[in-house]
Amino acid sequence: MADGASNEAFVEFERVQKSYDGESLVVKDLNLTMPKGEFLTMLGPSGSGKTTCLMMLAGFETATHGDIRLGGVSINDIPPHKRGIGMVFQNYALFPHMTIAENLAFPLEVRKLGKAEQEEKVKRALDMVEMGSFGGRRPAQLSGGQQQRVALARALVFEPELVLMDEPLGALDKQLREKMQFEITHLAHQLGITTVYVTHDQTEALTMSDRVAVFDDGRIQQLAPPDKLYEAPENSFVAQFIGENNTLEGVVKEIKGNTCVVQLDGGEVIDAVPVNVSEVGERTRVSIRPERVEYNRDRLHEDAHTLKAEVLEFIYMGDIFRTRLRVAGNDEFIIKTRNAPDQVRLTPGTEIEIGWLAEDCRALDAT
Repeated sequence: MADGASNEAFVEFERVQKSYDGESLVVKDLNLTMPKGEFLTMLGPSGSGKTTCLMMLAGFETATHGDIRLGGVSINDIPPHKRGIGMVFQNYALFPHMTIAENLAFPLEVRKLGKAEQEEKVKRALDMVEMGSFGGRRPAQLSGGQQQRVALARALVFEPELVLMDEPLGALDKQLREKMQFEITHLAHQLGITTVYVTHDQTEALTMSDRVAVFDDGRIQQLAPPDKLYEAPENSFVAQFIGENNTLEGVVKEIKGNTCVVQLDGGEVIDAVPVNVSEVGERTRVSIRPERVEYNRDRLHEDAHTLKAEVLEFIYMGDIFRTRLRVAGNDEFIIKTRNAPDQVRLTPGTEIEIGWLAEDCRALDAT
């Protein structure tokens, strides 16, 4: 969360549901609160409900059930233009016949600000996104990245307390996209703006957010800071959706406090942290991140679990090596190791021993 952000609820969804046909729910009983100054990302696959939530908050969609509040006031019946919310879209939505300065002045004219105040705010907003000298140009004369900066400036020009962004960087190339990720995050925190950001890009969500709400099937599967989402997923969907992840199928044989014993389908027995299992005999999907697995014997921790593995593929990727293995019947088991002078380079077909700590292995739901 941004420095100085309040812990009091600023954006609130209370038991919000949304159906387009009166039968199936696109958003199911959503409860979510955000403090002022937070940068929250709604992340999920297409059809998971994240964009619908953003559109309900903006006022472009109406909740079928429940209440949406801003600063403690219900906004269900307040039209979009009276909510005081800034919006940034993927397609920029700039008026092509207007100059950049005129585009930025438009929301100020709607709010009936005087010309002098309009000019001052437009200049400040353009300077904010380092576009101060582009006020006289038209959108067609700008690059994609410059247009996105202008769209951001227009969302900020009337100094809203809340800004909503819907896949705003989707049309940009990878390098520019990464640059804009940092610029947007820095600006939001610098200005103390509360931001709700929608994306299906997990790297973008992890890079930019104070917290991430992972959506699937109309529900938030997990809401947490990026590091907790990655290091401590609460279910199989989150583990698979956030970053690269190894899974091994098995059955819970014993639960003892903070550890459980899992017999893998191949017969191997390992220890894991019981996250989403509650009883002996239950099927589980065990999750281990690729960078938590080691194969250099001298680097293996003395408490590490070890399993036999066969090297199927070894790929040099510059800063890391990516190795694909056959482990306990899984041919898609991945290890990522840092490119270091002492790192062993593996040959496909080699039999090796791999290991990890039980605390890095999570027993999750089987589905």
